[in-house]
Amino acid sequence: MKISEVAKIAELPISTIRYYESIGIITDEYVLRDQNNYWKYAPGIIQHLEVVKQCLAVGFTIQDLQSMISKNGFSKMEQTSIIQEKISEIEEAQKKLEKSKQNLYNILESDITCEDGFGKY
Repeated sequence: MKISEVAKIAELPISTIRYYESIGIITDEYVLRDQNNYWKYAPGIIQHLEVVKQCLAVGFTIQDLQSMISKNGFSKMEQTSIIQEKISEIEEAQKKLEKSKQNLYNILESDITCEDGFGKY
């Protein structure tokens, strides 16, 4: 497949695909050269990019992905540990957001206004 086809199917900009190549998110196994020396992509690239997109969507960073890809495979135990760690991070973020939301409700209930100056009753 040409890069334009990959971009369309994966719903990613061409620039993102090229960036992923440059930093190792897309590995050599997915990039081929045809007879005319043009870059082509193996069909498995689409599934690979879907996994990348899903990982980014749940909070993994590009650096996390680079680390996971460079390792070239995980045991079930390692995979479970990575996912559980991410779940813990998400739960911690949820607690912080819930506390922030409660603080905002407390401000509303305290009837603080800014009409007479910031934070005055």
